[in-house]
Amino acid sequence: MRREWDGEAVLFNHLTGSTHLLSSTAVWLLEQLASAPDDLAGLAAALDAELAAQALADDDELAGTPIDRAHLTTLLDKLCSLHLIEPC
Repeated sequence: MRREWDGEAVLFNHLTGSTHLLSSTAVWLLEQLASAPDDLAGLAAALDAELAAQALADDDELAGTPIDRAHLTTLLDKLCSLHLIEPC
């Protein structure tokens, strides 16, 4: 179960009984991984494309700025530690 507002989401994990506050990026990653497992490079490329499209739509001067791979790795590690994803 998930509820979203203002760029964040609250997600209830039925397996652990825990509730988590997630960023929009974390929710996007969960959705991507639910549709098709991928490696770090694939996720980073897809996220870069998503963020660039959003930035262009918002006329943001940072359009096309790639995601920090270290930040993405940390986020994936955190989702794994919360038992929301499993490593392949």
